[in-house]
Amino acid sequence: VQEDKVEWKRLGDVGEFIRGKRFVKDDMRAEGFPCIHYGELYTHYGVWANEAKSYISEELASRLRKANTGDVVIVSAGETIEDIGNGTAWMGEDDVVIHDACFAFKSDLNPKYVSYFLRTRSFKDQIKPSISSGKISAINATGLGKARIPIPFPNDSLKSQAEQARIVGILDAFDTLTHSLTEGLPREIELRQQQYEYYRDLLLNFPKPDQQPARAS
Repeated sequence: VQEDKVEWKRLGDVGEFIRGKRFVKDDMRAEGFPCIHYGELYTHYGVWANEAKSYISEELASRLRKANTGDVVIVSAGETIEDIGNGTAWMGEDDVVIHDACFAFKSDLNPKYVSYFLRTRSFKDQIKPSISSGKISAINATGLGKARIPIPFPNDSLKSQAEQARIVGILDAFDTLTHSLTEGLPREIELRQQQYEYYRDLLLNFPKPDQQPARAS
């Protein structure tokens, strides 16, 4: 995408953050209403998901907050700051309950496009100053909302969605290739992972506003 066809916008300006409500691991079970505990975003979930790993009772779920199809579930707390801010695009047919150390990000953007961007160095560098440190590090909606995401063709929603889908398609292909390699190929896996991360960051590394040349008045 040409530089003048991209605009960096604050996440808080293009979407809304809904924080989950607290439940504990003892509430989780093998069946019931689907839920995502924040710890599972570190150990189980990737860029997107359409099935939950865990469940809670229907009665408890009725009192908690949920992510809808097309939302991006963002983890907001952890023991280290490196993975804070990672997102998983929820593509399941049904809603999913989210833990209070998570946010559901709602926007008109392609959810997988957002999720891929949340894993880039550009995004992580932007949110790092807003992460509170301690035994458990955390970030709030204000901190997340300050981060800017590149929007291709911001004045043409159809072209923007098409370009986001094109980028997602490329990254999906790399992601599938990277994670489909079998055991016994550790070096190949490492190289594929490096290649995937390189292209992910390259595709989503548009010039930031302060790097763009000033336009003639």
